[in-house]
Amino acid sequence: MQGFFVPGPHDDGDPVTGHYYEIASDDPSRPQVWGYTAALSYAPGDSFRLHAMSSASQARLTIARDGLIPRTVLETTIATRFAATPPDCSVMGCAWPLAFETAIPPDWPTGVYTVTLAVDGHRSQAIFVLKPAQPVARLAMILATGTWCAYNDWGGSNHYQGLTGPSGGDFAAKVSLLRPWATGFVRWPEDAPRIPHASPLLTRPRYPHMDYARERGISKKYASSGWPAFERPFALWAEAQGIALDHYTQHDLHADPRFLDAYPRAVIVGHDEYWTWEMRDHLDAWVDRGGQLARFAGNFYWQTRLSPDLATQTCYKTRAEAEDPLGATDRLTSFWDHPRAGRPAVASMGLTGSMGVYAGWSRCAAHGAGGFTLYRPDHWALKGTGLGYGDVLGAASKIFGYEVDGIDYETRHGLPYPAEGTGLEGELTIIGLSLATTLAHHTGPHDMDFFVGTLDAEEVARTRYGAVTPETVGLASRGNGCIADYRRGRGAVFNAGSCEWVAGLISRERPVEVVTRNVLLGDWGQAASTDPLFAARHMG
Repeated sequence: MQGFFVPGPHDDGDPVTGHYYEIASDDPSRPQVWGYTAALSYAPGDSFRLHAMSSASQARLTIARDGLIPRTVLETTIATRFAATPPDCSVMGCAWPLAFETAIPPDWPTGVYTVTLAVDGHRSQAIFVLKPAQPVARLAMILATGTWCAYNDWGGSNHYQGLTGPSGGDFAAKVSLLRPWATGFVRWPEDAPRIPHASPLLTRPRYPHMDYARERGISKKYASSGWPAFERPFALWAEAQGIALDHYTQHDLHADPRFLDAYPRAVIVGHDEYWTWEMRDHLDAWVDRGGQLARFAGNFYWQTRLSPDLATQTCYKTRAEAEDPLGATDRLTSFWDHPRAGRPAVASMGLTGSMGVYAGWSRCAAHGAGGFTLYRPDHWALKGTGLGYGDVLGAASKIFGYEVDGIDYETRHGLPYPAEGTGLEGELTIIGLSLATTLAHHTGPHDMDFFVGTLDAEEVARTRYGAVTPETVGLASRGNGCIADYRRGRGAVFNAGSCEWVAGLISRERPVEVVTRNVLLGDWGQAASTDPLFAARHMG
């Protein structure tokens, strides 16, 4: 184990199936400093609060706005002291003392800010989002903080693995924001690999990003979520293009039903797997009033709940029917396409994560297209790409993966159309699609995957179709991911349903950049709203 990483009680030593995690040392003499902010987001004038513990009596504090050229806004020394870390800190929070507090000045611009704490022998980083006091840009970027919370494994537990339950080895249905972010959630090493990877055929699949993580001492979930995985590269690309963004979080969307009214268009990037009912309510209402959502993200999947202070996220996932106190209601924290939820994912986004999900890794379409096969190249979003029918967008940079969103469809005269009964609440135009699957196929023990395997396909089959049979597993495992134009109410969602869209911007693949600019800045083919007040505010 590197740094402050330790093996879990059931760790098998494997980078993929094993359980190891980062946590503060209980040795007060070991050089260390850790901290977390009291909230995920702030606005100018708010009281910024930092909780911390350290082996030293003081620590160096640096706050900087992240960007192409990071801007340091505060450098100081703060008093710190050692404090114990509760064994259930992942669930209940660390309860460390308040170490620093300041009113955020009005001249700090909107963006994502890193908080670096350092003592001799150790440094760590926290992060927060600064909302604008008043709208500055025409684009609001909504950061997928529900998924950040779900994947953060600092302290031992997240929504995937953990230290809970009778055996001390179950994932946590509740996770706290009041703990540090695991290494890799604020900044990546320069050589850290992204997730998509096609292992040689007839061999056991490998996951180079998890091999890298265990060897180098960073979170095994670093490439799945957190600021640097998807949103940071997108924000840096936008900055280089001169595209201004105002920054918010999904937690802001949950708490404030009307902040989006200040914007004609919003953008979500990367991996927005976890959503509350309230987040969906507020987004749907904004779209219906005429808002336009540009989504370059994948795996719209799980329903969550947030505590009143927004600090604790709940998602029982596959245990929801048996353990969730609201498991008998539509607020059960299972996947959105669970029949009991009664609110299919496609109603909001036009696409769903339960229609295939995986592509480009394990044995899940790992040797597939790598991009989106185009069916409607005359769509306004593709103007200027030069691509035609049957061409593949983004194959060179592998933008199709590692988790994608699709929809059941039928083909007529060479064009795909949404199938009947999907739950759409508006008109959906499928622009491009490629195949995806929940099932990691194998031919024998020599190429069997013990990570993805068959469990996801079986869970979808059980929940959606009522039983696990060869037929229902087949139905659950044959899927796709799409680029789609979804019109609902007076607004629209442009949905490029893939986590890895940003890989095309990182590698500067020209057609991917052209589509991204068209969607962020272009004319979507209709006014944002027929509501005169909305039009006067945003289209003048």
